Amino acid sequence: MTASVLPRAAGFDARRPHARRIVLADYRSYASLDLDIDAGVVALTGENGAGKTNVLEALSLFAAGRGLRRAEFSDCARAGGSGGFSVSILLADEDGETRLGTGIDPGGEGARKCRIDGAPVASPRDFAERLRIVWMTPAMDGLFAGSAGDRRRFLDRLVLTVDPAHGSRVSALERALRNRNRLLEGYTEAAWLDAAEREVAELAVAVTAARLETVSRLAALVQSERDDASPFPWADLALAGDVEALVAAHSALEAEDRYRARLAAGRPRDAAAGRTLVGPQASDLVVRHGPKGIEARACSTGEQKALLTGLVLAHARLVAAVSGMAPLVLLDEIAAHFDPRRRRALYEELARLGGQAWLTGADPAAFADLAGHAQLLRVTPGRIDG
Repeated sequence: MTASVLPRAAGFDARRPHARRIVLADYRSYASLDLDIDAGVVALTGENGAGKTNVLEALSLFAAGRGLRRAEFSDCARAGGSGGFSVSILLADEDGETRLGTGIDPGGEGARKCRIDGAPVASPRDFAERLRIVWMTPAMDGLFAGSAGDRRRFLDRLVLTVDPAHGSRVSALERALRNRNRLLEGYTEAAWLDAAEREVAELAVAVTAARLETVSRLAALVQSERDDASPFPWADLALAGDVEALVAAHSALEAEDRYRARLAAGRPRDAAAGRTLVGPQASDLVVRHGPKGIEARACSTGEQKALLTGLVLAHARLVAAVSGMAPLVLLDEIAAHFDPRRRRALYEELARLGGQAWLTGADPAAFADLAGHAQLLRVTPGRIDG
């Protein structure tokens, strides 16, 4: 499973980028770190607060967005450091090696910078041609019992990994909705609201279509692989919402027209509420435990964890199929609540994915089955040892 050999998993044809080296400077708890990686699976163990998740977060910055913690970039700078930080990785795949870098300047001033082989690029979206990343963290454990907003953010992360342009559309829709809300606060000429709602409708339909496409593809993949006896139950997926129904039933242009008419009719109600009540900002990802046929929120905590893990692994397979490259998989504290059977099944699934996986956990015994097949590293504050 070494990155230097890069053997292909059975039946796997996608490129398989592996991080061969990671270098951190003034990042979170690390004043400096220069870590060589020689395996397809990397397990980081150490006490809580030692800095395990910081490494996964640093890797996640090479995906579009704000990383797995969704933190402000200035918050990633080490306390007592320069105020800036840098993260770089040496990426290897079948086509050779590439160096990716990102960070902010000392003092924390200026925009985040991104580089590929030392040359500046516009944004992390440029990294997507060389690397895709999926992750799962303990913060996601309450996903199914949490708010619809949490599930929309989760879904948008799934879409973004498949379609790196999705983040720009979502951001543009949020700005357009804020503009409409401001116009509704006081008297505004109808022409201004008409223009604002035209923009909202166009973006809403584009965002919804991208979400529906990813949910449809993921649901089809899950159905094609469904196994009621799997330790990670298959998920039945759907996207619920008014605009979703319009996009599913009509052409994009007709869906825009119909949604725009609803926006116009709903101006008094939305003005009273202080926000736009109908739209993709109010949709929900509906997940059901496939073998049991019940909503995920009604499952036990252990069942929800297993269901979410199965969904994330299925998404990783979808990313590989759509992008032509196996994603980097980041799993934070993944094994803590799994019994030995599920842990073994997880490690087997990661091997079948064919890409590189980074795992963290406090108990080294949880990774005993990986001995000889992974790079096992011990994390203490500010340093990592083999």
